[in-house]
Amino acid sequence: MRKAARLVGAVVVLIAAGLWFLAEPRMIDADGLPDHIADPEYGRLVFHEAGCNSCHAAPGAKGEEKLVLAGGLGLKTPFGTFYAPNISTDLVDGIGGWSDLEFVNAVMRGVSPDGSHYYPAFPYLSYQRMTIEDVLDLKAYMDTLPAIGGVAPSHDLLAPLRLRRGIGLWKLAFMDDAPFVPPLGADEQIARGAYLVNGPGHCGECHTPRNLFGAPDQERAFSGGPAPEGAKNVPNITPSEDGIGGWSERDITAALRTGLLPGFETFGGLMVPVQENMAALTDADREAIAAYLLSLPPKPSWWKQ
Repeated sequence: MRKAARLVGAVVVLIAAGLWFLAEPRMIDADGLPDHIADPEYGRLVFHEAGCNSCHAAPGAKGEEKLVLAGGLGLKTPFGTFYAPNISTDLVDGIGGWSDLEFVNAVMRGVSPDGSHYYPAFPYLSYQRMTIEDVLDLKAYMDTLPAIGGVAPSHDLLAPLRLRRGIGLWKLAFMDDAPFVPPLGADEQIARGAYLVNGPGHCGECHTPRNLFGAPDQERAFSGGPAPEGAKNVPNITPSEDGIGGWSERDITAALRTGLLPGFETFGGLMVPVQENMAALTDADREAIAAYLLSLPPKPSWWKQ
């Protein structure tokens, strides 16, 4: 019995060690950074494409306050509530002291400068598709924004999820670190829209339902999802009858620019700050987003599947 117990104990230790090794963060190394002169002006567009202030501005911020990235917004999920951190240029509480490489690994690999995993409430599943050049331009712009002290509340999570190392196993299952690849046969406009929607725009993070492990269900991509605020569903944005099938490209671009929907309704909830960021893009990029969305295969809304 003692030998059997020791054997079981040894197997458990080996399995635990193996899982710990598999959960090790995967990062881009310094040689992976391109020879790129960062452009903060283009980074401003990337900032709005990525909607950084939608989560990281203080709740209730208006106007120029939305460029003060103090954090604090709570994102309610079945796993608990995640709070967006301070990502201002503050050297103590923000990210003002981060190197380019640390920033790239945070955004594209979900790994903090101290080597720990970020929770996937930070949409790095989408941001992994961004180009490194865009991420470096984004950092150059964010480096121009004001610093503010203060730390957001700690995440309020189910006890087993507080061990961040386990996120590495989640990443191993659901994150491939692959660069963006345009849809087969896509023209230049649709390819650009696909990049914006699937990369910095991270539209699928809300408009795609998730599986039991909290990962997007790609078989039902863009067919809608449960609203974080509670009451309503996030809409289906495929060109189906119960999605945006009755919308034209002009309807979509106008909605992204003005917030007015066909029928003169308006966006609500978490889509309001998203639309405000979309309004800061170029007409060409809004048109590319519209063209890509209307090129998607129509799908019934997720709650009907």
